[in-house]
Amino acid sequence: MHLKKKDIMPHLTRRSVCSLAILLTCAATEAEERANISELSWTDKQYMTAQIQQVDELVRDQFGGQLHESRADLDLLQRVINRGVIDKSNVQTQQALGMALGNVIAKETGMKWYAYKDSNGRNRALCVPETDHCLFPVTMLSRRMSVGLYPDVTKLYSESMEMLEPHLAKSPYDVN
Repeated sequence: MHLKKKDIMPHLTRRSVCSLAILLTCAATEAEERANISELSWTDKQYMTAQIQQVDELVRDQFGGQLHESRADLDLLQRVINRGVIDKSNVQTQQALGMALGNVIAKETGMKWYAYKDSNGRNRALCVPETDHCLFPVTMLSRRMSVGLYPDVTKLYSESMEMLEPHLAKSPYDVN
């Protein structure tokens, strides 16, 4: 079978139009899926402060310690988890533990809390400033605890730090 130019052209034109339509649909979908990262609202900040205070009071009452936004907090958070102080149905307090974990990571890395909105909804995220690289410590513990698991806080911290390392600003004094 021998095709002539006039037989091929309509086929190519339809194919080109279909390809262009698919490309535009993909571009629109990608734009919709792109996250919107913005500063926390006053309400977000107040809520997070209250949640951290709740965890600090819990740690003071149960263990006689307090949160310092340092790696020492990881041991306190682990004790709260291991002793089953928070019921597995109490997701709000579990998320407060995640905020305390996030504050440790923020202090260590210089990351900042932001409002992160995408097609899945709005969340509080810990992000490397001026990038799209974010971590969601609020749910790191609660998702595991709500199904009855006892997450290893130090392991989650270490894995997060390892994952973030390539995206964090380097000090001019780093030897690596």
